[in-house]
Amino acid sequence: MESKAKILGHPIHPILIVFPLGLLATAVIFDVVALVSTTPKWAEFATYLTAAGVVGGLLAAVPGTIDWLAIPNGTRAKRIGLIHGVGNVIVVALFLVDWLLRRETPAAPPTGSVAAGLIGLGLALVTGWLGGELVDRLGVGVHDGANLNAPSSLSGRSPRAMSWSGPERRHFGQPAYAGAERRGRGA
Repeated sequence: MESKAKILGHPIHPILIVFPLGLLATAVIFDVVALVSTTPKWAEFATYLTAAGVVGGLLAAVPGTIDWLAIPNGTRAKRIGLIHGVGNVIVVALFLVDWLLRRETPAAPPTGSVAAGLIGLGLALVTGWLGGELVDRLGVGVHDGANLNAPSSLSGRSPRAMSWSGPERRHFGQPAYAGAERRGRGA
């Protein structure tokens, strides 16, 4: 199932999610460093990273929601997508709480702030895995004609026009892209 929110032929959601994931994970790491070191600046850096990560998470949610709405009802992908999306809303909410608790004293965040960040990061690991499940196992966001010799998305040529035969067919027993078996059965 192809993504509905694209830029230059690529789904926008996976492009954007790297920012909040990286920022929020780094914020938690910086909080841990601040706890074990005598340098409160690490916690202050974590405060700013948390704020940026929350904004990034909200931005990534928009194309993610657009893609989720396009998934057919009654499918496993729709259910997994719902859990992924709701879980990530909870992640962003936990980090928002983290930021709200620490914004007055960024260099000395209260314990509840750090705990919210740790819980948020743990949940983000689960929801990130679910996002991978959506793409890698269920083919969400993957071009229907994806194949190992597909032309660049900038070429304007459809991947479907490329045949999947030749040496790569001998090396791989089946098409090496998500959802090939479902498209073959029409499911």
